[in-house]
Amino acid sequence: MQQVSKLHYHRHSKLLDVWFADGLQVQFSAEMLRVLSPSAEVRGHGTPQLVANKRDVAISQLLPVGQYAVRLVFDDGHNSGLYSWSYLRQLHEQRDTLWQDYLVRLKAANAVRDAKLEVRFHSGI
Repeated sequence: MQQVSKLHYHRHSKLLDVWFADGLQVQFSAEMLRVLSPSAEVRGHGTPQLVANKRDVAISQLLPVGQYAVRLVFDDGHNSGLYSWSYLRQLHEQRDTLWQDYLVRLKAANAVRDAKLEVRFHSGI
């Protein structure tokens, strides 16, 4: 079993650093973690569900689950993915293949990574 010794989320860049106990350090975008969530909602029952429009998604909480996983809470409300240390290692090892497969599935579904509606906050009058 792969053990994780440290997690660090960068709010501005929306990147999660993961340090494994064997010294490997990897980084994942919040988008990648969201669209490849291990939740039943995303994985479906046999056929993965396509999750689109998540380029700007952010992680709002990291909730440790024992010594084997972390639950990631995303700002779009998704919170049912339990990211085991072995799943994070698998995501790292298969990153290129998984991401290319995701992009192919997006294109086939005529879907995009960008949000359907752009929302901006302005602090002026």
